[in-house]
Amino acid sequence: MTKLHLLGALTMFAITAGAATAETYLTDPGHTEVRVGWSHAGVSMQHGEFTTVSGTLDLDPKSPDTASITATIAADSFFSGVEAMDKHAKSPDFLNTDTYPEITFASTNVVLTGEDTAEITGDLTLHGVTKPVQLQARLTHLGAHPVGQFFDYYKGDWVAFSAQGAIDPADFGVGSSIPVGNLTIQIDTELKAAE
Repeated sequence: MTKLHLLGALTMFAITAGAATAETYLTDPGHTEVRVGWSHAGVSMQHGEFTTVSGTLDLDPKSPDTASITATIAADSFFSGVEAMDKHAKSPDFLNTDTYPEITFASTNVVLTGEDTAEITGDLTLHGVTKPVQLQARLTHLGAHPVGQFFDYYKGDWVAFSAQGAIDPADFGVGSSIPVGNLTIQIDTELKAAE
């Protein structure tokens, strides 16, 4: 699933490290967040988070525009902090998680838009419907993790980025009987190079 501020940092990394092939990075579940927001009848903005997310990033620092991103979200991991809201969100009125347990994203195109930014286009499958979406992404880290000097888990190469986008859930058949309006998406993730 992934929204990358990439070009300058990746170019410098490629020059200094001499990277020649793509490397695969895996999401760190403790530092990956997918948050969504929606308007409550125009009165206030409400937010929730999917707490179970896994994903991969295949990245060649010499050709960041060829990066490939996939993500899988457990639909029933939605959490707003309000039990009644969470139950309703997972019901057939909205996500229908018993029938559609996963939400997936697979990138189809990455266009660099700045030194560390990119527009990521991909196929989002939600509620059994697949449609293209766009994410505006910013690279926030590339290379050794600063916490690696203290904990072995963080040794090795890491990538981190944030991404934003928006969808109309009705396009995916979600909440069509109870209009929700546009849903904002905010992603923040750290990914560790696969061993």
